[in-house]
Amino acid sequence: MQKSTKQPDWDDLRFFLEVVRAGTASAAARRLGVDYTTVARRIRTLEETLSALLFDKSRSTGFTLTPDGQQLVSHAEAMEGAMQAACEQVSGTGSALSGLVRIGCTEAFGSYFVIPEMVAFQDRYPNIAIDVLPVPHFVSLSRREADIAITLERPARGPYVCSKLCDYTLALYATPDYLASQAVIHTRSDLNGHRFINYVDDLAFSAQLLYLDELVPGATSALRSTSVLAQYQAVLQGRALAILPCFVAAGDPRLVPVLPGDVSVVRQFWISYSEDLRRLKRVTGVAAWLTERARANEAYLLGTGPALAPGILA
Repeated sequence: MQKSTKQPDWDDLRFFLEVVRAGTASAAARRLGVDYTTVARRIRTLEETLSALLFDKSRSTGFTLTPDGQQLVSHAEAMEGAMQAACEQVSGTGSALSGLVRIGCTEAFGSYFVIPEMVAFQDRYPNIAIDVLPVPHFVSLSRREADIAITLERPARGPYVCSKLCDYTLALYATPDYLASQAVIHTRSDLNGHRFINYVDDLAFSAQLLYLDELVPGATSALRSTSVLAQYQAVLQGRALAILPCFVAAGDPRLVPVLPGDVSVVRQFWISYSEDLRRLKRVTGVAAWLTERARANEAYLLGTGPALAPGILA
């Protein structure tokens, strides 16, 4: 095939990246707000411009990257990052940042920490729109499901800017009525025979969540859920014990800690974003805000002090 001398259209490359991230042309079309034929036409035009087959296309597997397509991804993402950074500078957003930042995070941390902090962040940067995805599963940075991910584990690989965000503590909680109806719990051995609320083991999205067996070996769970907030609501019913993040449960007067200091575990949150977003001030600004506020709220997250009001960075 004769090589083309034409330069690819940036919009065609944008459609290419959406297909890569969405996994199928149909899903990319939904994300872009166009129909399937538009996506297919854009991909076909890009392939003709580059004189290269970028996807193997089939009814069963959809659009699968070819070796040429795989090589193009990093270049297209670099162009995307440069374009976004240029738009920030040219539009004068260095002094008035704007645009959208999407944050993927765990359910409880997103609801109890990220959301309040982003409300405070928007007091200072009202032109930055924030999508917070507090979901009980991981989000994919490579597929651009989010710009920033807050996870229980450090990404094992990938072109990411990553740092430890904070430690947090989980402890054992129950209602006072539940404890009053049971034999007094003095030691861990006294927990034998109690019911616990727990995760569904085979559906837990991280091994870091399987701490009940670590803290209370042999514990039985009559009620399980993939949602920590559902577990929180369940323990409030006064029929069982549950291990919950202190930043969720410690401030609730309807719950009391059981064997505090003995039955507890410390976990970490990590904050990451793609290397090609490093130049976007709105992304780095949100990441810096969350990092600073996590440090300021260290006692709250560790369960050793009260929550701090959302603050303002200097």
